[in-house]
Amino acid sequence: MSDLDRQTRLAALRTRIADLERRPALAETAAPGAMAGGFPLAGPGVVHEVFADERRNGGAVLGFALGQARGLLGGTRQAVVYLQMTADAQEMGLPYGSGLQFFGFDAADLVLIRPANIAELLWAAEEALGCGAVAAVVADVAGQPKILDFTASRRLSMRAQSGGASVFLLRYGRWRESSAAQLRWHLAPLLSSPTPFDARAPGASRWSARLEKGALGQSHGGEWILEWTENGFRAEQAARPGVDGTTGSTPLPGTLPDRLGDRLSQAG
Repeated sequence: MSDLDRQTRLAALRTRIADLERRPALAETAAPGAMAGGFPLAGPGVVHEVFADERRNGGAVLGFALGQARGLLGGTRQAVVYLQMTADAQEMGLPYGSGLQFFGFDAADLVLIRPANIAELLWAAEEALGCGAVAAVVADVAGQPKILDFTASRRLSMRAQSGGASVFLLRYGRWRESSAAQLRWHLAPLLSSPTPFDARAPGASRWSARLEKGALGQSHGGEWILEWTENGFRAEQAARPGVDGTTGSTPLPGTLPDRLGDRLSQAG
């Protein structure tokens, strides 16, 4: 094969990959109209990429993935497989069973697997997708391993579609790379919601969920303010910025009180 032919075929392949990335989630896998507390959910057999800018926000991406995976449990599919490399588990810790129970996710449904490296993690993910008892696979992947390329994500996508279980790839950083995932999410923490009994006390934890890639029903992109409660997701559509870049929220006053907190005066 001449260099010209090789370059032509490579250009054609890049074009095809770019076209695949622009396609929305498959109609037969993304269930149109499926909602949970105002938030659209995908059906089974879908690969999700769930990004947070920093690793310290890992709780948000894990909660988001498990909140969606919970809706896939049922019938013969009674397990969610959580994959995390041994070194990462020792550094970041493992999911807390009592905490999951508090939010309505039965810890008995979560199978923890701690592979030694990324190659073993991807192998375990593919094997789990072939099991009829698995509803979803959650793979926590730190860094940018070269082995997790477009080909690897395509293999996961094909196994997910054929096996009927979904995949949630938890990633960290602001970079994005070629992937065969049908949906890509970006999660970021927000201020907690207010409480009805004390406006100064922290309420339920919240985060923003933005759909960066793919489509769910009528949702092509979009951003939601999201909470995960014991009854599932509770969500509201985030305000869209105006033409001047503002969100239309009430601006801060020109002056602020001289006290730092309730009955605490500011030290001069």
